[in-house]
Amino acid sequence: MSLDNYIRAGHIAAQVRENARKKNHVGRTLYEICDSIESEINERGGQPAFPVNISLNEIAAHYTAEPDDQIVIKDTDVVKIDLGVHINGYVADTAVSISYDSKYDQLIKIAELSLDEATKIAKSATKSSEIGKIIENTITYNGLKPIQNLSGHSLEQYVIHAGKSIPNIKTYGPSFSLMPNQAYAIEPFVTTKDGLGVVYEGKIKNIFSLVSRKPTKNKDTDEFIVYLWNRFKTLPFALRWLVNDFTESKAREMLDYLIKKKNIRSYPILVEGNNKVVSQAEHTVFILENMSHIITK
Repeated sequence: MSLDNYIRAGHIAAQVRENARKKNHVGRTLYEICDSIESEINERGGQPAFPVNISLNEIAAHYTAEPDDQIVIKDTDVVKIDLGVHINGYVADTAVSISYDSKYDQLIKIAELSLDEATKIAKSATKSSEIGKIIENTITYNGLKPIQNLSGHSLEQYVIHAGKSIPNIKTYGPSFSLMPNQAYAIEPFVTTKDGLGVVYEGKIKNIFSLVSRKPTKNKDTDEFIVYLWNRFKTLPFALRWLVNDFTESKAREMLDYLIKKKNIRSYPILVEGNNKVVSQAEHTVFILENMSHIITK
């Protein structure tokens, strides 16, 4: 049953997230952090559902370590660690923000508080607009800003963004209701009052997913497509996950070719519009008829 898989994935994700929260990451490289978190997921019997996102300061999301990434965490950084675990393709998605500078305590606390308030009302038939409203109200009441063009999302087997979005702001017009036997990730992003409250796409793109298995008539890249499908299905992956089986230059070359052919999608980093610091908190909720289960709690 999918719920059993979700619960197992959520249990692993919660343990790994809390271990990441407790560690002092200052002086560690982004590669070391991503690799150790993904290794822990595997050791606990899960599989990474996507490359660990480790996004610093004004980068809100979608940065993962490059092969041998030497960027080092400083004691002034706000570090967002967004991780996913899957069991048989059923994904638990969760995130935590960490800082060693007390001036960011409120920014991190309000992301967690708005997530708590949102998960309290996340039940069968709750409208997504109500979740957005409570997230925005919690954030703005505390003098901060939500990131309005980032949202939570529905989850399906082997699909992380399954078509439905859960806003982080009040929305007007039609909105969908949460459905039983469905999983949703709720993830507020918070910035300072002088932030723009929107993100834009940066130049770095180091997370990818396979979107089409249509042959290219090039033997190497067609074999590469089969390799990606067998290993990841439609789940996102990182270049550093490929370098044990391909040289880095060859993997980059085939990725670039398949992006042009539209077989592969690349995900750009997302940067706060005024380059202000962003925090994030995230849980995955599984909706049942008469209750909801926060599987990553």
